[in-house]
Parts: sequence; structure tokens; C-alpha cells
Amino acid sequence: MSRIGKKPVPIPEGVKVEVKKGEVFVEGPKGKLSWRPHPDMTVEVDEQKRVVKVSRPTDSKRHKALHGLTRQLIHNMVIGVSQGFE
Repeated sequence: MSRIGKKPVPIPEGVKVEVKKGEVFVEGPKGKLSWRPHPDMTVEVDEQKRVVKVSRPTDSKRHKALHGLTRQLIHNMVIGVSQGFE
């Protein structure tokens, strides 16, 4: 399993993450972002634990690469709307 992809993305206070129709929406005090991940990747938001989890269908090389990329891009979106760019 991807070392980056298996880490859940924590959602800080004041940030809202939603997944609708295959698109990820992130809203926070610094703005709003949206992104459409690859259709093979599954993105789930756990409201109780306040984390975003990404999973992949197979262990193929392509899916492993997409898994880590998808997780990191969502993490960057969360950081962007909560802390902003430095």
C-alpha cells in the first residue's frame, strides 16, 4: 500500500469537506476549492473522526501512483483553505 495514500487527511476546525458526484469540495476561512479526482479512486469523508480517506481498487502500479497523488492533492487543498500559501 502507498505510504502516503494510506494516511488519512485530517480536517481542521472551520474546514468543510464534501464529496458529491465524484468531485471533492473543500471550504474554509481562506476560500473554496474543488477538484475532480480520477474515477478509479474512492474518496470518503469520515465526519466522526474528521478525516478524509482515499482508497484504490487494485495494486497496479498506476493505481498506487494515483492513490498517493490523490491523497496529497486533497491534503494540499485542506491546507490552502485553512492556512493559506506561505
